[in-house]
Amino acid sequence: MSQKIASARISEKSSKLLQDLNNSLPFDKVLYREDIEGSLAHAYMLCEQKIISREDYDQIESGLHEILDEIESGEFKLDGDDEDIHMAIEGRLTDKIGDAGKRLHTARSRNDQVALDFRLYVQNSTQTIADLLLENISTFVKTAEANVEVMLPGMTHLQHAQPINFGYHMMAYASMFKRDYERFVSSWERNNYSPIGCAALAGTPHNISRQITSDRLG
Repeated sequence: MSQKIASARISEKSSKLLQDLNNSLPFDKVLYREDIEGSLAHAYMLCEQKIISREDYDQIESGLHEILDEIESGEFKLDGDDEDIHMAIEGRLTDKIGDAGKRLHTARSRNDQVALDFRLYVQNSTQTIADLLLENISTFVKTAEANVEVMLPGMTHLQHAQPINFGYHMMAYASMFKRDYERFVSSWERNNYSPIGCAALAGTPHNISRQITSDRLG
């Protein structure tokens, strides 16, 4: 288990009630993949900028990939006493590779990390929904193509009205979902900017490269 953040300034152990209130792991553990993805990109940048050694980077990269495999296989269960997903993964990494794991957080604040994790989670979720919408649209189009000769009664004011083509009726729904898809694509594009690099507020004295980190994240 990683050290509690507050323990750096408060020597007495906090109450169980406060721990339960403060710990966000039950909620933010869904960010494990994004947390690891962001840390891999950050470690790569630190190495490229010669802030950490190549040896440290190799250990960090290998350790993070191992942790990802452990989480997804169920070997590393995210239900311990760690405050959040960031502390859980950082603690696990340090247990695995020692001091090199502690250097992963160089030139990065928790503010940086949380902002990036949330941004990546939103982007990944947006992409997933957009992909599902494309599948849905494709299904409606195929159904429309298979029913170009089929007619059905149209409805208006709760009663039968003009006859309509079933294929055209299906294409109406395809068009509706297409507009939804375009909104998600637009949202993804507007959010596709890396927030990392501000550290706790106004930057860091380390010679970081926000561009390298952003490029690494894709």
